[in-house]
Amino acid sequence: MAETLDRTFASLRVPNYRRFFAGQLVSWTGTWVQWTAQAWLVLELTGSGLGLGVITALQWLPVLVLGAWAGVVADRFEKRRVLIVTNLTAAVLSLILGVATVTGVVTLWFVVVVALGLGVVTAIDNPARQTFTMEMVGRDRLTNAVSLNTATFTTARVIGPAVAGVLIDQVGIGEGFLLNSASFLPVTFALFTMNKDQLRPSGRVAQRRGQIREGLRYVGSTPVLKTLLIMMAVVGTLQYNFQVILPLLARVTFEGGATTLGLLGAVTGIGMFIGALGNAAFGRSSRRFLLGAGIGLGACTLLVSLAPTLIAAVILLVPLGAASMAFLATMNSTLQLTASDEMRGRVMALYFVLFLGSTPIGAPLVGGVAELLDPRAALVLGGTATLAACFYGYLRLPPLEVGTEATLDDEAVDDPRREPAEEAI
Repeated sequence: MAETLDRTFASLRVPNYRRFFAGQLVSWTGTWVQWTAQAWLVLELTGSGLGLGVITALQWLPVLVLGAWAGVVADRFEKRRVLIVTNLTAAVLSLILGVATVTGVVTLWFVVVVALGLGVVTAIDNPARQTFTMEMVGRDRLTNAVSLNTATFTTARVIGPAVAGVLIDQVGIGEGFLLNSASFLPVTFALFTMNKDQLRPSGRVAQRRGQIREGLRYVGSTPVLKTLLIMMAVVGTLQYNFQVILPLLARVTFEGGATTLGLLGAVTGIGMFIGALGNAAFGRSSRRFLLGAGIGLGACTLLVSLAPTLIAAVILLVPLGAASMAFLATMNSTLQLTASDEMRGRVMALYFVLFLGSTPIGAPLVGGVAELLDPRAALVLGGTATLAACFYGYLRLPPLEVGTEATLDDEAVDDPRREPAEEAI
């Protein structure tokens, strides 16, 4: 037991990462409060599942449009400073939305503008945040740290929606946005107070023309990266639309209110937390583990679509959440370990373009299917797409290729002694 716990929380022995981890937990909790409150506010303003899908899409549109450029920013500038700027900017935007909602002047267009602003912040923040993890903990602890990062995200997913449900019912929607604004302060303080001598900076890429195209060519010529990102495009577009599906399940399928939405979000988060800690202790950046997690995610999604009662859905959302986090953590760490140092920011930016940036396409589509047919039909669409993507990965992910970066062999990618090739593209 002691050995398992030590392995699970290995990255917390790094002081900088431990400080960052604690700040992230607070910040992600506030973010989940905001996302839940925003979804409920949009439903109150529009009463439409399609409308909710459109607003969600607009929030992630900047990730699609600016994501590749943001990867260049992550490779070119000091990541710690980039994260300080993005956190403070997000805090200000959340504060503005909170004040507008509390004072009763908020409109749908106001929500759209703030959502777009937060989307720009997210586009810049994500590749810098992900690649900064390796600078804090190094290659040997990266898989563990990525899993612990998802654990903070999923712990927040348990706490955040539950807090939001209580706030909406007992106080008001706007207070959720104000709480989120304050939640950015601990992680910003952690970034300011880090010991920079203990960081492992990967070096900055000099500014030159064609760096986005260079990143695209690099991905296209690396079979593992290319296949994984195609899989992520499918799964990100049609599966990861919980912000749209869970409110509609709560309100339409199970005829509940904000408390029901908080319950569905919380139990999904419990499953994600279990999956994240399990991946931290036992997960590996392997072809077998990735495809197994993806198949589990698709199968559980189909089972939730068949759930006859709220209780059944609540039970099934736990393994769905666990498989979801195992899939994402394995995908994330494999991409980072496979990419070369000078390309890592751009590779992770493309990952987030396909994961979150696909939302402008997937959210209206899933919301429209849920409104025209039923929220259960939207779940069927997501589960089927995920299984299809895993089948594609089974056919296309290459075996060990000696002498190249492109390896997903079960014993290869997670070995910290293996360094990625530095071939010029």
